[in-house]
Amino acid sequence: MTDYVTFTSAGHLFGLPIKHVEDVFPLANVTRVPLAGREIAGVLNLRGRIVTVIDLANRLQLDAPRDASAQMVIGIERGAESFGILVDRLGDVLSLADRDREPAPINLDRTLDAAASGVFADRMLDFGKSRSSATP
Repeated sequence: MTDYVTFTSAGHLFGLPIKHVEDVFPLANVTRVPLAGREIAGVLNLRGRIVTVIDLANRLQLDAPRDASAQMVIGIERGAESFGILVDRLGDVLSLADRDREPAPINLDRTLDAAASGVFADRMLDFGKSRSSATP
């Protein structure tokens, strides 16, 4: 069994293994970064640390409408780096059996496939792929 934090971005449901999540907080006081790509929402100060906020919908090139009124950030720490993933809404924490995870479909968009390690009963993408190409 693995616990997943679920969230939506541009109308898509994703899950991230909870072991990767350090923090969850509303988007506030973000500073835009001049000349940064559109996937960088900006940077913010989180308890004395500078955190880069990555706009997941832009990073994954998702074109569906966004819910700007409910944006949240999922804080992640990988090695010595801290960053946040900007999402539209947080969902529930789900405990799902690893045996129920199926491989990502072969027709999945390449950008999504780089980040997804599988799907659960066509409900959500497991966003926990740990390949270096999946790291924004």
